[in-house]
Amino acid sequence: MEPRRTLAPKVLIGAGLPDRVIVRPVAPGDRARWEPLWAGYNTFYGRTLPAEITDVTWSRFFDASEPVHALVAERQRDLLGLAHYLFHRNTILIGPTCYLQDLFTSEAARGKGVGRALIEGVYERARAGGAPRVYWQTQETNATAMRLYDRVAERSGFVVYRKLL
Repeated sequence: MEPRRTLAPKVLIGAGLPDRVIVRPVAPGDRARWEPLWAGYNTFYGRTLPAEITDVTWSRFFDASEPVHALVAERQRDLLGLAHYLFHRNTILIGPTCYLQDLFTSEAARGKGVGRALIEGVYERARAGGAPRVYWQTQETNATAMRLYDRVAERSGFVVYRKLL
């Protein structure tokens, strides 16, 4: 599990410009601005979550014993996107693996490099946490996102199965 180290926020889009985008860890004061992105992400995937799940998810970002982390992309105090990631052990590497669980940008931010900046932010934190690999999954119908993913990563060739219990 990655320690809760503080890496400096990164200006990843428009460095030196007043409307630059900064990717940084989520902060406790971000909740009111994070929630619409979280709701948009869940709506995109056609799900409604109980408030308890949102509350627990939020609290995990700030709990040093949790392997769950969050980044946000911010421009002039507006949150444009989020990335939630976690570290876990696996059986084929000694170090941890990083799973990018959630990635979402606001409608207005799409196609402007915000998703790529968030992914790069997760890559940076994975390196800092000793993870040699970052992976994620998306729905096969998410063609827009897959165009970006095909540029910043490679398809693993694996198919995901699951069974609800």
